[in-house]
Amino acid sequence: MILWHDGAHGPRENMRRDAALLEAILCGRVVTPVLRLFHFAPRGITLGRSQEPARELDLARVDASGLEWATRPTGGRAIFHDEEWTFSLASPLGGEGWAADATAAYARTCELLANALQRLGVPVETSAGSGRGVGVPREPSGPAAPCFASTARHELTITGRKIAGIAQRQIGSVLLQQGSILLGDSHLELVDWIPIPPQARADARERLNEVSSHAAPWLGARPDLGLLAEGCAALLPLADRLMGEEGAAVLGLPIAE
Repeated sequence: MILWHDGAHGPRENMRRDAALLEAILCGRVVTPVLRLFHFAPRGITLGRSQEPARELDLARVDASGLEWATRPTGGRAIFHDEEWTFSLASPLGGEGWAADATAAYARTCELLANALQRLGVPVETSAGSGRGVGVPREPSGPAAPCFASTARHELTITGRKIAGIAQRQIGSVLLQQGSILLGDSHLELVDWIPIPPQARADARERLNEVSSHAAPWLGARPDLGLLAEGCAALLPLADRLMGEEGAAVLGLPIAE
């Protein structure tokens, strides 16, 4: 296994890197699981691959502001990325892969993250799932609830409020997971950029806040990504570790900033 502490990139570059990592596994250029740890600078928004941007975002406002957005190669719903640790995991399934199947892979990743965060003193628990999102008033033609408005089975919570979300995509016997661990409140800013009436934004923000949480009380403001890398490395003692652009080079990813 490879643990790649990649660092900070904007939304489009982060999504390009994950798509390139998925392609490398699919084509057999990389044959071992790769856990990539990263964050977003500049901050921005990502959407799930099946979401329609014009339905999920007020694109005129977003583009006028200069805020960058991108579509993820996995599923899931919209996320505003800023105060968070972010990860992706690309792997074959079965054999020497991360797990035998996608369900087992999802559970194993959640367990890894839970253990890593608990080692850092964050009292996370795994969720049984809460079902439909409640963060945004949904109209038939309106945006979907944000990612952090609902909790799926195995996702991480603190006192029942979601702190981490994971989306995954399986192509044949290859899996890509992408996830975010919240470190502050800025994920709530997503409601400022979705196409709902201005008078509804405060209520949507409050409802999203009620069902989500973050790790700042235990880790402080904007903790270094290296903390997560060290926590994961302790739980993956046989993993080869790569840093920054070294990872892209070793993995042979066609990355162009």
